[in-house]
Amino acid sequence: MDRRALVSRDGASAPTAVAPLVGFAVAALGAVGFVVAYVVDAAPAAYGAALLCAFGGLGFGLVTWAHRLMPAGGRVEPREHMAVATAEEDRALATIRGQTEPLPRRRLLWGAFLAATGATGAALLVPLGSLGPAPHDALRRTAWGRLPHPRVVDENGRSVRPGDLAVGEVLTVFPAGDPGSANAQTVLIRLPDGVEVQSPGRQEWVVDGLVAYSKLCTHAGCPVGLYVVEEQQLFCPCHQSAFAVLAGAVATLGPASRALPQLPLGLDRDGYLISLGDFPASVGPGWWTRP
Repeated sequence: MDRRALVSRDGASAPTAVAPLVGFAVAALGAVGFVVAYVVDAAPAAYGAALLCAFGGLGFGLVTWAHRLMPAGGRVEPREHMAVATAEEDRALATIRGQTEPLPRRRLLWGAFLAATGATGAALLVPLGSLGPAPHDALRRTAWGRLPHPRVVDENGRSVRPGDLAVGEVLTVFPAGDPGSANAQTVLIRLPDGVEVQSPGRQEWVVDGLVAYSKLCTHAGCPVGLYVVEEQQLFCPCHQSAFAVLAGAVATLGPASRALPQLPLGLDRDGYLISLGDFPASVGPGWWTRP
């Protein structure tokens, strides 16, 4: 037996692993480039180029590995006469194979493949650091629910007393320490004398004729700030939803289907309005609470 046994019938030498290794190396470099682009806050084109190298290199390496190094199958060759080799011929054949066939090729390919995929996967996890802290219950709770009970303040941070509003007047209020809050903004209404809220169990949430509801429309989150005294209705100017003030701000018109959450009000020792707790339901559209 001689070296011709280790050469294909068409005279071509055994395939090499250069092409797959080059592809995996390009993939690893692309992953590193993606991390660098993220750290230096590069242009979006740099992110795209890095990802192209990473995934393109992986694809090229796998395709060339499959086409050049894996057995194709389905080939039939005539059976040759099998001569019994002597011990000396066996030793010579083993020596030839050790000189012509790179034994660590498979191990090298697997190592390069795992390094490229690991680098690419790790690079894709790096942007998770920009997500910031977890929201937890931030979408369901507002600053009105913190302790001690916060005072009711206007947009300038001034505390509000019941006598500050005339009959039929409306004021946008916020919890003390968080004026201008997006999800805690509330509409405070002074009802006419002798008029009471008819919502069962919520009469004690009204202080001296003052009732408070979330200002965020439950349809699309627009500010509900139009109050019609004669009809005791709150209107949303965006899509014309209407809410009955004396019936717990249930939706009576328009696309909104949920009532505006009511804020429980109270008084502190100095006679200023405070909240006795958070809204009983999520404010705004509340899409995150739906199944």
